[in-house]
Amino acid sequence: MIAETVCSAVSAAGLGIAAVTAYRKRFLTAARIAAYSLVPIGLVMTGVVEWLADTAFSPVAWAGFGVLGVSWVLFMTTRAVERRRGGTRKEARAAARRDAVAPGASAPSLGAGSRPAAEPASRPAKASRGGDDDFSDIEAILKKHGI
Repeated sequence: MIAETVCSAVSAAGLGIAAVTAYRKRFLTAARIAAYSLVPIGLVMTGVVEWLADTAFSPVAWAGFGVLGVSWVLFMTTRAVERRRGGTRKEARAAARRDAVAPGASAPSLGAGSRPAAEPASRPAKASRGGDDDFSDIEAILKKHGI
């Protein structure tokens, strides 16, 4: 009962301020103030204020808010643990796939140790041919990524 009275008084005061603002020839601002001042009385007329008052004094409603709080705490705790472990399951699966596809992708698999020493000597010969040098770089990149 008191909540409805307070909302009615707030609406009446807001409409009075809107009237004074309109008198000062600030019609757009007056219309906005009138719109805001009609909200509390509209909430009273639709029954929202009564529902809120019943909810505020209901022990079941407060227990529900407590359950929602516990749920939120659990959710945030699991998110923190997930971040500490290094990501979600989806990210862990993606990392496992990366390792399974090319575990040594950063180091080319050339075989014996004599071949890498011979490769720098052959590069100037490839460079003298012209267009083949561009394709050899691309081939090296593709081999590095396992393609």
